[in-house]
Amino acid sequence: MTRSLPRIALTIGDVAGIGPEVVVSAIAEQRLTEFCRPLVVGHPAVVKRAKQLLGATFDITEVDSLAEIDWCSPSVPCWNPSIAEAEDVPVGRTDARAGRAAYDYLVAATRVALRGEIDAITTAPLNKAALHAAGLNFPGHTEILAQECGVQDFAMMLYLPPGNQLPKGEFGLGVAHVTLHTSIRSVPGLLTTPHICETIQLVSDFLKRVGCHSPRVGVCALNPHAGEEGLFGDEESTLIAPAVEAARNLGVDAKGPLPADALLRRAVYGEFDGVAAMYHDQGHIALKLIGFERAVNITLGLPIIRTSPSHGTAFDIAWQGKARAEGFVEAVRTAALLVRSRTNG
Repeated sequence: MTRSLPRIALTIGDVAGIGPEVVVSAIAEQRLTEFCRPLVVGHPAVVKRAKQLLGATFDITEVDSLAEIDWCSPSVPCWNPSIAEAEDVPVGRTDARAGRAAYDYLVAATRVALRGEIDAITTAPLNKAALHAAGLNFPGHTEILAQECGVQDFAMMLYLPPGNQLPKGEFGLGVAHVTLHTSIRSVPGLLTTPHICETIQLVSDFLKRVGCHSPRVGVCALNPHAGEEGLFGDEESTLIAPAVEAARNLGVDAKGPLPADALLRRAVYGEFDGVAAMYHDQGHIALKLIGFERAVNITLGLPIIRTSPSHGTAFDIAWQGKARAEGFVEAVRTAALLVRSRTNG
């Protein structure tokens, strides 16, 4: 590892899930160290247990602060910023201690990223029920990150890098969501023209960061058939169309609102570089269907870089040696790409 590689913090997420395994597996296969200098953020006893489960042989060095890290050492630093007793958490079950620890790992990594002590964060999954059991009223990573970073305009993007899953698309395909972790019932009331416009802009700005100089952004309708001229709802004409027009006036090549089922197919086949979806599953289902193992979550609108794999804690297979690390590796690779684009920009 060299000093020029980006320093990326890898939070292990909920210790009862597959997070520790995928982090250890990614490092053990020695792919991460080709493009970053990793810092594992989590309980060292849990990390060592995952190493033993997988037969991993890399060395780790426990540190109490980032000032102790020798970034040029082949040994991987492990930092535990939480006092939660996470090492005793039963596997595959919701536990308040795991929720508290996952929160502490994320918050600590965010704060050192804000101070410039690391270059990016890649997060293994946390469990929302465990967060709530710990008294932490957050629906997921994105909302915690937004609070810690003090931002109001943010979005969650699911990004599929270029590859075999996309018939066309030199720069991959990114889908960002206007609303995040919320009920379907609440979505129409949460949509506003300014928020939709901000999401369209965030999609376009992200695509420029990965090298797409003239991004084409498709904007999903909320209702089937784009409302069928008001028969199925009027959000398309009252909220979404004005947002698309506002984004176009700001220089974004945006088109919509378009029926979501047709738009996502058109985007996969290269007609659009990015998509603004109105709610979580509207965008997630299509991309996970074609590229679940490689799709990367990216939080847009933050002053720091944060990525994660698209899978969850997978309690049903946790700590059985079955978890696959491809998605986590792709998330770290994307974080490194974004660090380079920020540095070069």
